[in-house]
Amino acid sequence: MSSRDEKSASSGFFSAIRNWGSAVHKSVNGLLGYEGLEVINPEGGTEDAEAEAQRGRWKQEDRDSYWKMMHKYVGSDVTSLVTLPVIIFEPMTMLQKMAELMEYCYLLDLADECEDPYMQLVYASSWAISVYFAYQRTWKPFNPILGETYEMVNHGGITFIAEQVSHHPPMSAAHAENEHFIYDITSKLKTKFLGNSLEVYPVGRTRVTLKKAGVVLDLVPPPTKVNNLIFGRTWVDSPGEMIMTNLTTGDKVVLYFQPCGWFGAGRYEVDGYVYDAEEEPKVLMTGKWSESMSCQPCDHEGEPLPGTELKEVWRVAATPENDKYQYTYFAHKINSFNTAPKKLLASDSRLRPDRYALEKGDMSKAGAEKSRSYGSWHG
Repeated sequence: MSSRDEKSASSGFFSAIRNWGSAVHKSVNGLLGYEGLEVINPEGGTEDAEAEAQRGRWKQEDRDSYWKMMHKYVGSDVTSLVTLPVIIFEPMTMLQKMAELMEYCYLLDLADECEDPYMQLVYASSWAISVYFAYQRTWKPFNPILGETYEMVNHGGITFIAEQVSHHPPMSAAHAENEHFIYDITSKLKTKFLGNSLEVYPVGRTRVTLKKAGVVLDLVPPPTKVNNLIFGRTWVDSPGEMIMTNLTTGDKVVLYFQPCGWFGAGRYEVDGYVYDAEEEPKVLMTGKWSESMSCQPCDHEGEPLPGTELKEVWRVAATPENDKYQYTYFAHKINSFNTAPKKLLASDSRLRPDRYALEKGDMSKAGAEKSRSYGSWHG
């Protein structure tokens, strides 16, 4: 953040909620003989970490087994080092997960139709935030095989295509387009395994071109941390800054994803400002990435302008109840052949035998097909 950004953050509308503190970490010393193991209950305090460690999807013997296998990787980038059991997977590949960003692509349509350059960034950044509701799922997607593809049509007038262009290190490229926007991404991740958690750092590049407006937007997302991988209930947090810059005008939006604190304080909260090219705040934004985002015009100190009100820009759509993988309706559309082009490539993720077997609930076949598909590779 620039000095002007820091001034607005410390003295403006969001000063009260920024000062509550950072994420809470609870270490369980001696739990099952593993000193310093970090277990975090997002809904509790420090005193219940040991009880939290006994929860989660793993059986006791499986937790011990995988900890013994994984502890040697502490501090390492494990993006493609480790073969993982199919029990922790969801029936979707990373290429398909990339397509989930298209669920609320109507926000990019609104950005392109909007003549206010600051509201363009409000709509576009709300679109970028919207996918985090889907990203909170704790199941792991399958790693795509080199040359694997995924295509989607019949949604919002877009065509979407993604391909795995590198396996070691894993790297994907995707392109989406409709009458209003062009979306291009090179997706590459760096990870750091911390024992019972995993830090994920996006190091790729994301660009959006608004066709009518004639502007190019660059997106830098925040890092993500997956907590309680082996011990405790797995959950996801994305503390840090998201920055979207209008490369054409120099305007930008800086949004701060609050870290989860004691008893869930601050969890899901996002706040920040749209700035002009001179770094003067123009619009404040606030909300929760799990629910909705709103905006309001502000003065140069970041305070709401008199006579204005918060305007809701985006709200998460209704979701299926008791869905096994916590899928949204759109996630089910991604796996459906109804969103596939008429001439579907044989390399499409929908056709993967391991993914399809898992979708049909055949865990044994999914595991066998996964091992056969990857061979010496890891997924």
